[in-house]
Amino acid sequence: MPFISKFQRQTDYNRFPSSTPIVIDNGASYFRIGWAGETEPRVVFRNIVQRPRHKSTGETITIVGDHDTALLRYFDCSRSGPRSAFDNNVVCQFEIMEYILDFAFDRLGANGSRIDHPILITECVCNPVYSRSKMAELLFETYGVPSVAFGVDAVFSYKYNQLHGICEKDGLAICPGFTTTHVIPFVNGEPVYKGCCRTNIGGFHVTDYLKQLLSLKYPHHMARFTWEKVEDLKMEHCYIAPDYALEARLFQKGGKEAEDKTKRWQLPWVPPPTEEPPSEEEIARKAAIRERQGQRLREMAEAKRSSRINELENQLHGLEFLLQQLGQIEEEEIPSFLSETGYTSKQEIESTLTKVTLSLRKAKGEPKPEQAENEEKTDSSTSEKYPLINVPDNMLTPEQLKEKKRQIFLKTTTEGRQRAKQKRVEEELERERKTQQDEERRLENPQLYLEQMRSKYKELHEKVEQRKRLKTNGGHTNGSSTSGGVGRGERLNAAQRERMRLLTTAAFDRGKGEDTFGARDEDWQLYKLMGKDNDDDDDGPDEDEAELARVCSRLQEIDPTFVPKPEPTPLQPATAEVPNVRPLTKEDFQIVLGVERFRCPEILFHPNLVGIDQAGLDEMTGVSIRRLPSKDEALENRLTSSIFMTGGCSLFLGINERLEAGVRMLRPCGSPIKVVRALDPVLDAWRGASIYAASLKFQQQTFSRSDYYEKGEEWLRRYQLRYTL
Repeated sequence: MPFISKFQRQTDYNRFPSSTPIVIDNGASYFRIGWAGETEPRVVFRNIVQRPRHKSTGETITIVGDHDTALLRYFDCSRSGPRSAFDNNVVCQFEIMEYILDFAFDRLGANGSRIDHPILITECVCNPVYSRSKMAELLFETYGVPSVAFGVDAVFSYKYNQLHGICEKDGLAICPGFTTTHVIPFVNGEPVYKGCCRTNIGGFHVTDYLKQLLSLKYPHHMARFTWEKVEDLKMEHCYIAPDYALEARLFQKGGKEAEDKTKRWQLPWVPPPTEEPPSEEEIARKAAIRERQGQRLREMAEAKRSSRINELENQLHGLEFLLQQLGQIEEEEIPSFLSETGYTSKQEIESTLTKVTLSLRKAKGEPKPEQAENEEKTDSSTSEKYPLINVPDNMLTPEQLKEKKRQIFLKTTTEGRQRAKQKRVEEELERERKTQQDEERRLENPQLYLEQMRSKYKELHEKVEQRKRLKTNGGHTNGSSTSGGVGRGERLNAAQRERMRLLTTAAFDRGKGEDTFGARDEDWQLYKLMGKDNDDDDDGPDEDEAELARVCSRLQEIDPTFVPKPEPTPLQPATAEVPNVRPLTKEDFQIVLGVERFRCPEILFHPNLVGIDQAGLDEMTGVSIRRLPSKDEALENRLTSSIFMTGGCSLFLGINERLEAGVRMLRPCGSPIKVVRALDPVLDAWRGASIYAASLKFQQQTFSRSDYYEKGEEWLRRYQLRYTL
């Protein structure tokens, strides 16, 4: 079975005799294995297994413990996540446990699947017989170990620290582990299992709670909060508050003390590149590029102009040649000759010749002579251009009637264009005159002119806005200058209110007796009245809006501080502001740990914060003391004078002081209370087991494979390790 791991395989396995036991600390969080008598375990890894498939070959790979995240990109992990053999603190998944033991023995240096060394393996307090028997079956049947011993990890840690004078023979061992917390009383150096108690709260719940809080606080950085990183943040920054309520009020008020207790985790952040002003060389290069582009455009325009001039000159020569031909032929042959050219008369050819001549002069840039303009105007107004207009219809043939209609249409269109052109010229002259007058007024008194323009803009803006508001509200303001009425009638304009009045009147008149609406012709006049739009609010708003636009444009020219007001519409009363998008800074990539530092580990003392209705650490000590068979006050005082803390969660700052204060509230006044912590809460359990397995009397505490085959599971039910040898 292929394994992937960053741990190197041990090479001195064969140097140890078969009588040397192998010590295993099988914790729910970490797995530790080593040789008896040594001070440190040989192999330590997380007690999880993952079995993904390779993306290219499809081969299943077993990943045990910690793994390199960069390596997982070659595997499909969508169907196989990290799995643990534990359910709370009891081993239930022995298939996963077999993968873990295979990996542990392989890293220890074992050759083959047979292990010829006695094994001391740790378990939880009051481990179920089913779990113990399945573990024994796995060790005896699969690996062929000669003998096995089961012990409690917290007891080994207590005995190890007792040898170093940290705790006494009588005391309480509190072990807040990964998923559970145990309290074990000790009397004369031996654990009293009848006084044990357990709470389903541990370091896993603290880490998970911190991960949830950070994900809710920073949802845009959720991918950064991996389990390993949150675990590191928990162990580095979290602490136990002496008084949770007082600490929470301190952070609620803020201040320097709360700021000092706030920690920040800086995420990777790359500042955006600063835009430096272009150098002189860059400016010169861009100017040269623009000059080349302009030159190319000018050349293209000149080529297009030359082509246009050549085309007009050819057309002009053709028209002149056509007129010469008309002068040489007889009058009777002119219609047949013109039918081949596409023109209807000699006047049309001359008019086209004049237009082409003017277009050619314009293309060449020559000034337009006044005579040509007068001739064009005169020609457009004379009837020679349209000879059939004044001829009666009874004197014309059907073809000439069609031509007459066409000439009438051309004349009307031409005259309309001329009138529109003349009107535009007059309006332009009027605007220039007004602009000149405004400029003269501004030069005479600039300050007065600016004030007048501002007041005029304000007046016009209010007038236009009032008209739109009246159109929306139906003429009602309810004493307020803002838009929007109270009732439905105030949201209707005049035409809609008139329709409603007509409908109401008709319904009232026909509401009594038989419905005879439609029997008379006058009834149908109602539909005609309803179809009319009598709203006079729309009359004449164009002039005010045009004048408002002109004044606004003028103010923008003469007043750099002028900001035009937004113009609300009936469908959009207020202009939505564009959100101010600012570039991300270094502070946006900071994770601030404030109240989360003490709020997460507080669940060890108040599990109800995460929905677990069980006792906290301080209450568990009282429960354990009450469960003791003998009610001796002197014994209770000895127990509380040696409260021993072990396990990963005992590393939180302030947990000893908080636990001592909590126990003091449960015990009578004057009771001796002392809380101590293990030398190494994480590894002391394995070290105590290593010292125990190195004793000469250890073989008397194990049971062999032959005993297992002979006595079976019932013998395991009565099996109990004696820790004082």
